[in-house]
Amino acid sequence: MTLDALHAQTDTAALIIGRGAHYVMTIKGNMPTLHHRLKALPWAQIPSVSTVSKDHGRRVRRTIKVAAVPAWIAFTGASQIAQLRRTVTKKGKKTVEVVYLITSADVRTAPPAALAAWVRGHWEIENKLHWVRDVTYREDSSLVRTGNAPRVMASLRNTAISLLRLDGKTNIAEANRHHARDPQRTLTLLQTT
Repeated sequence: MTLDALHAQTDTAALIIGRGAHYVMTIKGNMPTLHHRLKALPWAQIPSVSTVSKDHGRRVRRTIKVAAVPAWIAFTGASQIAQLRRTVTKKGKKTVEVVYLITSADVRTAPPAALAAWVRGHWEIENKLHWVRDVTYREDSSLVRTGNAPRVMASLRNTAISLLRLDGKTNIAEANRHHARDPQRTLTLLQTT
């Protein structure tokens, strides 16, 4: 399981290990002491694995460094730690983001390239679904908060996004506007997908 920083908790790690699975957790500012200690490790001395991709007019270099987990890490089953650096260059402007990871998967199960791919896969899901729900459908601003209504609305949003993606749409906001102009388009989409 890949988890963002919000879910990086020792109790969550224990629950996942207790169910026979592995975790990859992102450590950011929500755990400032752990983040600071991970940041202070001698990462310059650790070999790295890098990949470069080009899409949407930008170049992204992802560099990962992986080490055995130090004894002071208190997460159940922790086996490896990693530093993941994303350097994005777009229109000559460079931005760098560094995150730290803790995983229960050992080096045979999750060598550096596989670990980096898992995290990238997590962010692809985050960008393709959660970001659309948050930004296009303004889910975080929803006043629907009681009973089963939030789950029902989340299911409806997921269904709408899935139907539009199955129809080949990549820009969900644009597709929503297109279908809003003629309700018959929505009915046709529901009948043909």
